[in-house]
This record gives sequence, C-alpha cells and structure tokens, in this order.
Amino acid sequence: MLSERGPGRRSGRCRVGSEGHFPQSWSIVSQPTEPLDYRGAVGAIMSRGVEWEIDPTLDRVRDLVDVLGDPHRAYPVIHVAGTNGKSSTARLIESLLRERGLRTGLYTSPEMTTLRERIAIDGEPISEERFAEAFQDVLPYVRLIDGKHPARLSFFEVLTAMAYAAFADAPVDVAVVEAGMGGVWDATNVADGTVAVITPIGLDHTRYLGETIEEIAAEKAGIIKPGAVAVLAQQPVEAAEVLLRRIAETGAAAAREGIEFGVLSRDVAVGGQQLRLQGLHGVYDEVFLPLFGEHQAGNAATALAAVEAFAGGAPTRGEANLEAATRIAPGEPYTGGEEGQLDPALVRSGFAKSASPGRLEVVRTGPTVLLDAAHNPAGMAASVATITESFGFTRLVGVLAAAADKDLAGILDQLEPVLAELVVTRSSSPRSMPPGELAEIAEGILGPDRVHVAERLDDAIDRAIGLAEETGEYQGAGVLITGSVVTVGDARTLLRVEEGR
Repeated sequence: MLSERGPGRRSGRCRVGSEGHFPQSWSIVSQPTEPLDYRGAVGAIMSRGVEWEIDPTLDRVRDLVDVLGDPHRAYPVIHVAGTNGKSSTARLIESLLRERGLRTGLYTSPEMTTLRERIAIDGEPISEERFAEAFQDVLPYVRLIDGKHPARLSFFEVLTAMAYAAFADAPVDVAVVEAGMGGVWDATNVADGTVAVITPIGLDHTRYLGETIEEIAAEKAGIIKPGAVAVLAQQPVEAAEVLLRRIAETGAAAAREGIEFGVLSRDVAVGGQQLRLQGLHGVYDEVFLPLFGEHQAGNAATALAAVEAFAGGAPTRGEANLEAATRIAPGEPYTGGEEGQLDPALVRSGFAKSASPGRLEVVRTGPTVLLDAAHNPAGMAASVATITESFGFTRLVGVLAAAADKDLAGILDQLEPVLAELVVTRSSSPRSMPPGELAEIAEGILGPDRVHVAERLDDAIDRAIGLAEETGEYQGAGVLITGSVVTVGDARTLLRVEEGR
C-alpha cells in the first residue's frame, strides 16, 4: 500500500503556527554554527544526558517536531512497543515491507556499535555524513526549544526528531518506529501509528514504568491511538486486560496472537526454523525464518499480522483511505479475509532475508560463540529455551555483564541449568554492575566453583573460550555472551563482527 504523503512533508524551512512566525517569548540562535562531523554530532547529542533518565512529558518533543514541520506526519507509521522482542519484531516488519517494494524507515534502540544504527532507510543505517547533516539540520530548532522550556531536549528526544526528519527527507513510504521505553511518554509517541504493535510485556524498567505488569502495560498501551489496528503478541493475562481496555477506550481494532493470528506449526531447521503461520488474511506455509526459538516465531507471526493490517485496511491519513478505515468496526477484532492476503512468495523471501543482530547470533564456530541481548528474566528464559532446543551443546560457558538495576538474580536463575561455568565481567556502560558484586550474586545461585571474575570483557571472552575448550569437544562446546545490548555491542566490536550482520 503506497500511502499519500500528507501536507506535513518537510520542505526544508520551519513552520511555526498559522501565522508562520515565532512567538516573541521564543529566541532562536541565528548565528551560523560550525559544521559538525559524525563524531562531533554524536558528542553533542550525548552531552544531553543519558537515555534511561526520562522526564514524563511530550511537550518538548512536540514543540520540536512542530517547528520542523511535523515530519512524522509525512508518512504512515507502524509503532512498536513492549518489553521483549521489540527490535526483532520491528526488523521483521521492515523486512516484509521492503520486500513488498516500499521504501522504509526503521528507528530502533539502543544501538550496539554506532549511534547511526538507530536510523535506517531501506534496511541500511544512514551514513556518518548523513547523520551529521541530519543533526545540523535540526540543531537551530533544538536550540529554539531548549530556550522555551526549563529543561533542555533530551538525548532521545533529539535523536527521535532527527529520525522523523530524515525519513521525511528521504522520503519513505512507511516508517517502523520502536518505542524507546514505555509508550505514553516516550518521545516516539508524538506520532500516531496506523498500526500499533505490542510485543510481550514483562517486568523491566520498573523504576520508570511501574512495579506491576498492569502498570507497565498501561504505559505501553499509550501508543494505541483512536482508529488504529492494535496487533497484540501473546500477553500475560494482567497485561492483556489493560491493553484490551485501552483498545475499547480508543475505538481501535484488535488483532490478537492465538486468536486472529499465530504460529500454526514450527520445526527446527538448519540455521533457523520452518514455520506455518496463520495471518489475518490467510495461511502462509513453508516460511523459513533464519532466527532461532519459539519467541522469534511469535515475533514473525506478529510482524506478519502488522504488515497485513497495514496493507489490507489499517486506517491511514488522507481522503483516499477513508473507505479502508470504515471497514474496521471500532473496538472489534480485526480480521481481513482472503482478499487481503499478502503474496506468499514475498512473505517467504522477506522473512528469509531478515536478521536480528545480537539475538542468539552465531558469530564464531569452534567453539560456537553466541551473542544474546537478553536483559531480564523473561527474555533470558526465552533464550535458554531456544539454546536447549536449537543447539546441542555438551558444554556451555557464559559471559555475563549487566546493568546494576536489572533483576540479576532472576536472570541467573534462568541461566543456571544450561551453564557449566560463568565468567562475570563489565561492559562499557556506566550502569554495568562491578564484576565483584555480580560474582557475589552469581555464586549464590551457581556456587563459587562455577563462577569466575574478569575485570574486562575481552579477558572474559578469552577466559570463557578457554573454559569451553577444556574438554577438547569443540563440536559440542559453546560460549554465550549476554546480559545487555551494550554487552553484545562491545563483544561484536571485540570479535570484529561486520557491521550489518
């Protein structure tokens, strides 16, 4: 579905209010600024604070996108929120859309290696030069909004506005946007997704989002807007009740995994799995997914439903889409019928080309080295189940570096049954727990004989590979490097994994 680009298409000049001028109380830095290279742009953005400190307001970012000409309204948006599987699901959605011939924008977070990874067009991160240009383009308006509010625009708010502006300038036919944290107050939520996708919800970021599943679900549900199609992955009962209440309140349509769509069957295959998927518009057979695990099969089914909803009736802006919008009764389950089925060949090829870096990613063999960004107990449980199902390890050694504010005991409880030994260390994140403290927690769960300490990640990886090779059974030996996206990104750099893999 090629949607019309609305009047918000960015033209390169600022639009403020109906009169086209700035209120007198606002001040804009008019003097020219020195051109910044990529490193300078990254430094300027990161000087705005850490990403995980959030201020629950959309006022600043709304003002910023307003003076930029509402670039987020120049194309339809598929908005993705949830606790686990957001990035994987967003990448799968984008892969299917691109396979259908659409020009795509993809906004994900956090990055593993470079900040520009977060903003991708047609499946490729924007270049260093384009990233610097995008920042330079928005910088005068960022300064304008900084002067209007008591607090400056945050790291994530600036980056989000850059992404929306870059997508409008491309221009893209559709943007797939992953929420950073939460939903209601997330900077990405200035956009109204024509399709709102909620991946599985669990306990994470409890300091900011709430201490119960219900509270976290209410925050994530904020991306569901009136008239949208809400595509819900399998949820805990407490989360499902909150999400369905939000759907009823907004008059959105619901598409639920296990009811309107889902995985009909799956078989382990070399390099991934073979799936049979029930979509909103039909059944798709012989779908090869080069990702491991039942959770990734669920992500694929959710991505498929999101693309079907977008292509076959998700309400979008513009007169041309009114007829499509009226086919969906507010608050009712969304189902389509065979006439809206995607081309099965395109679905197969789109999924076959998909990737999710850092999600049980094999980066070396002999012994096998896996990178996995699981950072909470639910995510680790899914990873452990996949390792058990898809890899025949006779000896698995773990490397763990994780943020101090995570449920580390819960993570280690999930890891304990599959690990022969564990090396604890730290990542480059300032939030990473000191190895000595992490070792104390790990020893209480695995026992002191199975836990080793390394102050640096490179030393930890070397130690783990050595421990894995001790038996000489290279074919059955493995190393799992896990605990956070930062840990995985650091490991990719140390192991010299090619960008884009």
